[in-house]
Amino acid sequence: MTSPVRQHLGQRRHRARPARRRALVGTLAALGLTGSTLLASGLTGTASAAAAWPTATGSVPLTATKAVSGTYDGKLQRFYGSGDLGGDGQDEGQDPLFQLADGAVLKNVILGSPAADGIHCSGSCTLQNVWWEDVGEDAATFKGKSSSATYTVSGGGAKSASDKVFQFNGAGKLTVTGFQVSNFGKLVRSCGNCSTQYKRTIVINDVDVTAPGTSVVGINQNYGDTATLTKVRVHGDSSKKIKICTRFTGNSSGDEPKEIGSGPDGTYCKYSTSDVTYD
Repeated sequence: MTSPVRQHLGQRRHRARPARRRALVGTLAALGLTGSTLLASGLTGTASAAAAWPTATGSVPLTATKAVSGTYDGKLQRFYGSGDLGGDGQDEGQDPLFQLADGAVLKNVILGSPAADGIHCSGSCTLQNVWWEDVGEDAATFKGKSSSATYTVSGGGAKSASDKVFQFNGAGKLTVTGFQVSNFGKLVRSCGNCSTQYKRTIVINDVDVTAPGTSVVGINQNYGDTATLTKVRVHGDSSKKIKICTRFTGNSSGDEPKEIGSGPDGTYCKYSTSDVTYD
């Protein structure tokens, strides 16, 4: 598969002291204060949650999946695949760089290239200030089997995902907030053809989406999935080609799911036109 052309996130204009403010946001990002945290504090001085991409403090090759339980702080080191994890293809079934146990927290991590299959969450998990410089197969896959499982992505960002960024295979609720993505296929996809299917709840809030891209979120209407979206800012897509919320008929047979519609409907795709802005 041809690797997607890398593109950088556009820089938003600030009214006053732009260099000083960018430096402040970059410093706060290095401390894990990004996205909705910055917006809530009023430190950004802008409607955008997008923070400066962090500079790696070091590089760590991983030749085998790193298991995480409890909390792991990567201190903004760049982790990348080597040896058996060193492939850069899009094949399904690759091993992840990080395997998170139920309840684990992974924070302040940069995933470099190759990133293999990114991060797998066995149950509830939190990804805080995690950045993907070049998404491999998927950035993160959520696999919990309990309807009470919760997955939270807070801050961070991803570039160059030829297909999915977040793959939601399990049950429960996924919340993505204060995140930025560019040059991607789908930001979040509820698995359309997993052998075991669930009703999934998705919340997307305070995100910056930069074209090219295909869809912000895809859900399975026939399984009762819902997606609630607020404060979605789309950049570089004046023709509005990126679909905000797409509905599918999913299946458990492995067949390609059928797209049945897109846009707000008040039941499955829950947002209004005012929740999405373009520049």
